[in-house]
Amino acid sequence: MRQVAIYGKGGIGKSTTTQNLNAGLGEMGKKIMIVGCDPKADSTRLILGGLAQDTVLDTLREEGDDIDLDQVLKEGAFHIRCVESGGPEPGVGCAGRGIITSITLLERLGAYTPDLDYVFYDVLGDVVCGGFAMPIREGKAQEIYIVCSGEMMALYAANNISKGIRKYASTGGVRLGGLICNSRNVDGEAELVSAVAKELGTQMIHFVPRDNMVQRAEINKKTVIQFEPNCEQANEYRTLAKKIDGNDMFVIPTPLTQDRLENLLMEHGLVA
Repeated sequence: MRQVAIYGKGGIGKSTTTQNLNAGLGEMGKKIMIVGCDPKADSTRLILGGLAQDTVLDTLREEGDDIDLDQVLKEGAFHIRCVESGGPEPGVGCAGRGIITSITLLERLGAYTPDLDYVFYDVLGDVVCGGFAMPIREGKAQEIYIVCSGEMMALYAANNISKGIRKYASTGGVRLGGLICNSRNVDGEAELVSAVAKELGTQMIHFVPRDNMVQRAEINKKTVIQFEPNCEQANEYRTLAKKIDGNDMFVIPTPLTQDRLENLLMEHGLVA
């Protein structure tokens, strides 16, 4: 079983990329569980066809500790098992604790079955606190992929996340598997992300082009592979899935200094 965490700047498209990637893996016959680690609980929407998933924290608040696995785990497209951690009531408590609570509960209820090929953790934003770092701190995820773009703040977040991976590499055994460029159509984007990846000691595992087909599929509550299986964007996600399935490059990253990161931006003509 490969346990994979997807990180990246908030709003960069982690959940969309994760679900489309998982559709590609599911189409290949892989058995997958997605654990949504975001209080918005939108990490499984496309896989479940828009079904409102009962989150772990909401269920615990309503039912108490004595709950069954089928109350928090639903099966969606390609037989992908879906769980949403959820979060506290707005303005109360730490959302990161929902991740800790959810993973502990899933372990206790036997969700991590031997037939699983992959468990994916779709994690909110940057490594902002210990709760959100939990999948890497506790060794729950052995491999990390960072979704980014050629924009400054997306690369700043990727570098920050790499610092967290490096910090926990010796204790949790976590490694970076690569950067996934979710294109924003900025100048020199693929070259810049590749250059940052190289300095981190990793790879840009795939460049996902920007395509309105992604938005059309989302409006219809589906992944691109479900919505328009023969389109070019569906093939991009299939390619990403195959690259991750066959990946054997896992590293302890070497984060850049802020000056070096900004110099790379200027070298690639993105800063005046």
